[in-house]
Amino acid sequence: MELFPETIQSTLFFETMASNQGYRAVAGIDEAGRGPLAGPVVAAAVILPENFDLPGLNDSKQLSEKKRNQLYPLIHAQALAVGIGVSRADEIDRINILQATLKSMSRAIERLSLLPDFLLVDGITPIPIEIEQKTIKKGDSRSLSIAAASVIAKVVRDRIMVAYDRHFPGYGFAGHKGYGTQQHRDAVASYGPCICHRRTFAGVKEHCDTARPGDEAGPGGES
Repeated sequence: MELFPETIQSTLFFETMASNQGYRAVAGIDEAGRGPLAGPVVAAAVILPENFDLPGLNDSKQLSEKKRNQLYPLIHAQALAVGIGVSRADEIDRINILQATLKSMSRAIERLSLLPDFLLVDGITPIPIEIEQKTIKKGDSRSLSIAAASVIAKVVRDRIMVAYDRHFPGYGFAGHKGYGTQQHRDAVASYGPCICHRRTFAGVKEHCDTARPGDEAGPGGES
């Protein structure tokens, strides 16, 4: 039998298999915010106990905002360790979204209070860090550790975007969270990008010349 079959869904199966191989601190890793036009990419690393039980936990994209906010403190209460890593828009523009995502994941791992000896990573790209790991396609719906990380990352990022909305009103960040809705694209076209926009992303870069010097905070915002 293969150590990590590709058909297990929404359980601690992957974590248990790693534990059976002698690993004692298995962290699930996921991110939120690879696709938006504005804001950071946020990663979370979560180490769960063997007896973890949290009904309703699933991939954050399958949950309502209300449900995610309900699960967020419950995950923190049960997890052995939680780490958060952030890569801001300027870093995303400088090194590209994939590399920024991997950096945010590495930062999340480094900020765990318990050093993991095995990683379960959502997606197909390994994290450039010297810890044994397995990438899992759609891992946020197949591993509870990754699902927990997806909820933590999404809630933290949403809160950042709500804070941005207060500083940079006019773009609607509190509603669309930086994603490329028509409302958001129209705002960028009208006002130009603010400092939390990703200037290398289509939908923003073609409007960068419209942002006047000293006007980078956007409509009515703070620089």
